[in-house]
Amino acid sequence: MSSITPFHATDLFKTNPVNLDVLTENYTISFYLQYLAEWPSLFFQALDKSGECAGYMMGKAEGKRMEWHSHITAVTVAYTQRRAGLAKFLCTELERRTAAPEPYHCYFVDLFVRTTNQMAIDMYEGFDYSVYRRVEGYYGDREDAYDMRKALERDVNRETVRDDGRDHKVKPWEVVF
Repeated sequence: MSSITPFHATDLFKTNPVNLDVLTENYTISFYLQYLAEWPSLFFQALDKSGECAGYMMGKAEGKRMEWHSHITAVTVAYTQRRAGLAKFLCTELERRTAAPEPYHCYFVDLFVRTTNQMAIDMYEGFDYSVYRRVEGYYGDREDAYDMRKALERDVNRETVRDDGRDHKVKPWEVVF
């Protein structure tokens, strides 16, 4: 059983069991603090029954008009908590918070995942995300990324997602919201 709580700056000192994992992207302290300052309601954690960080969501909202969306920068789950539905729990919470009319009312949620990370791609597709486009050379090591999206209730006609996203290739500088 996990509970969602706000993430605070001092919680960064408690995330090592979650962050020290080969599947986890890590960021600088200033990057985490920027998210806390700009999108505090979209940066939250799940605590296990003993009160330890079991995982966290770092999200933001950005874009204009039909591109107004929430973005999953990081959804990270402790190794000991994997395969228990915690990632889905965290993603669903971000979707709920950003689909609501106030303050965000987004059209969709997106994230970027390495095209070689089939386990993550399968997981997100299981959460009803789909590939919107392939971003060539997106990562620092020049690996491609899939921009995966899930339409929210505001996108009644599902205009922000597509079925043939793997066929749409763009360069990183063409990804503008």
